[in-house]
Amino acid sequence: MKRNLALVSYSSSEEENNLEKVSKRAVPKKKKLPGLSPSLIVQTPKDDPALHQGRIRIIPHIDGQWASHVYVSIRVERRSAMYNLVLDALKTAKNLEPALHDFPRVDENKSEKYFNLHVSLSRPIFLRTHQRDDLKREVKSLAEKSNNFKISFTSFSIFNNDEETRTFLALDIGSGHRDLKLLSDGLLPFLANLRQKEYYADPRFHASIAWALLQGTTSYDHASMAENFSSPLLSGMLPTQVAPSVNVFRPILHLPASLTTILNEQYASPLSSQSCSAFDIHELCVKIGKDVFSWRLKG
Repeated sequence: MKRNLALVSYSSSEEENNLEKVSKRAVPKKKKLPGLSPSLIVQTPKDDPALHQGRIRIIPHIDGQWASHVYVSIRVERRSAMYNLVLDALKTAKNLEPALHDFPRVDENKSEKYFNLHVSLSRPIFLRTHQRDDLKREVKSLAEKSNNFKISFTSFSIFNNDEETRTFLALDIGSGHRDLKLLSDGLLPFLANLRQKEYYADPRFHASIAWALLQGTTSYDHASMAENFSSPLLSGMLPTQVAPSVNVFRPILHLPASLTTILNEQYASPLSSQSCSAFDIHELCVKIGKDVFSWRLKG
């Protein structure tokens, strides 16, 4: 005897409801991940000239790229004749050109200020993160096979950087030029391997003591702002960008040639004297980002 199997039929709406219930039970709800702590978020550098003495970044910031340079350092003690000469020369220079700004003196233990002069041995070197140790090894190796030497200064000169964004008042190197050239040339194979620019073929080694912005290096409308400010030091900034806590820097077309003429007439003779400018160079330095490393030269 055949049995009829009764088929239970469902409406389409009931089927959809059942499937929806099953779907809701099968898929767990996604949990929200906790947000990152603000201390772990890397902030992108802000290219704000008001925060960087009016300077504008020429080469855009790239994560993982490190600006570096190699140099020798000269410490000019506060109680030395050289220290007083540099102070006097800076005062004279800024009276002749108020747009000049000297580099800040180092304050050690908040009691003794001194000048830390740098003589560059390379142009800016741009490294990837994994190349930083390579540069340190190269500089260390160069230091270990180079002898100590003495340098002196002879006169005042004006230099512009390659980008023509800043101009510098500097002290020319006299004795010690050959030793500085040997150190600079020692970096050439490494720089060539990285496809970086070498230092100048016929370098004029110097130590900068003051600087000024060159006109055309900021995005400010200098002409339209001139009537808003009576002080020449305020004429380079927009009104909304001037604040009591922000230093204002006025760009210039160039430093007058008469500046070095006057400085050399007054100070070249004592500058080149034995009492002022005979300095021992016994370390080779490299700055990578904000970190400075140094190695002693061979005795």
